Amino acid sequence: MGALSPLDGIGPQDLRIDPLLNRLRDGGVEEVIIATNPNMEGEATALYLAKLIKPLGIKVTRIAHGLPMGGDLEYADEVTLAKSLQGRREI
Repeated sequence: MGALSPLDGIGPQDLRIDPLLNRLRDGGVEEVIIATNPNMEGEATALYLAKLIKPLGIKVTRIAHGLPMGGDLEYADEVTLAKSLQGRREI
């Protein structure tokens, strides 16, 4: 339901985080997969959510970031390449 953006006046109270935490406390959830945009607001929101969710004993992961299938390395920026390397897995 959005992302933290203090410069735009969007704080945790604007994101409906409390209902999410209540659902998680009810049990039955083993993992929360965070899928926020790979920008400053998305990164801040993901870290904030992970900080709140991890103490509940629930695994917190993020979707992978990086190069799309069929993408050309020639057009990739440094941040995208770095994220791609961080999210690599053995084949």
